Amino acid sequence: MKDKYVVGLGEALWDVLPDGRKLGGAPANFAYHAGQFGLNAIAVSALGEDKLADETIAQLEEKGLHYCMPRVPYPTGTVQVELDNEGVPTYDIKENVAWDNIPFTPELQAIAENTRAVCWGSLAQRNVVSRQTIYKFLDATPKDCMKIFDINLRQTFYTKEVICESMKRCNVMKINDEELIVIGRMFGYPGLDIENKCWLILGKYDLDMLVLTCGVNGSYVFTPGRVSFQKTPVVEVADTVGAGDSFTGSFCASILEGKSVAEAHKLAVEVSAFVCTQPGAMPDVKAYFNL
Repeated sequence: MKDKYVVGLGEALWDVLPDGRKLGGAPANFAYHAGQFGLNAIAVSALGEDKLADETIAQLEEKGLHYCMPRVPYPTGTVQVELDNEGVPTYDIKENVAWDNIPFTPELQAIAENTRAVCWGSLAQRNVVSRQTIYKFLDATPKDCMKIFDINLRQTFYTKEVICESMKRCNVMKINDEELIVIGRMFGYPGLDIENKCWLILGKYDLDMLVLTCGVNGSYVFTPGRVSFQKTPVVEVADTVGAGDSFTGSFCASILEGKSVAEAHKLAVEVSAFVCTQPGAMPDVKAYFNL
């Protein structure tokens, strides 16, 4: 099973932070953190035919992260990131870039057919080319594949139809408290409290798990008939960039290693809290957690 892939599928981009550029994008962050736990993780996206693409490859190789990122005639993705006083980011995401145009290649088909778990979001579906590639990839995965839709709403780059399609195709969904409010309005149940909204989505879309993160107010994992809750540790925050992806990557790795939902949830919270204390989305967690 170790040889099967754990895939982060979607945007590959550079976060242009006040103190410089850092490689990011939720799928690469997810794959990196799953890989820290010894899984055969791979980041799938597309890069431009530019210097930034060469820097991306160099950075991925330095981090030891496998990748499948064909070159396409569009610029490599960048995001301007502004941080507030608490280190919480806001994003200006450049449009019509390489990751909007991920081609579905024979290599990608082969990866999909040998995938144990895949994580994708709504952002990489803003353009039809990448959206169709994501659908083809998901449709080619084995029946027992863990399919994680980390909704990741950004700016106005999502529609009800796109979210609905992904909710139908996933068996695990990850969402934060702010996104849950948006989804509640969008799907016509704004009046329900947080937990009832989660139970409703879990049942309606026949999910194995729904993960809800609420920042400093803790996090929940809903499974049919049970809920796990973990408090958020109080830490000195450097920035929160990539913290959610580290949560998802370590949670996924723990579940695949046979840990219980409660054990996986606890570890995910601890990893995410550690990532908040470090600058950027891909700090080395191996030494800190004795991996």
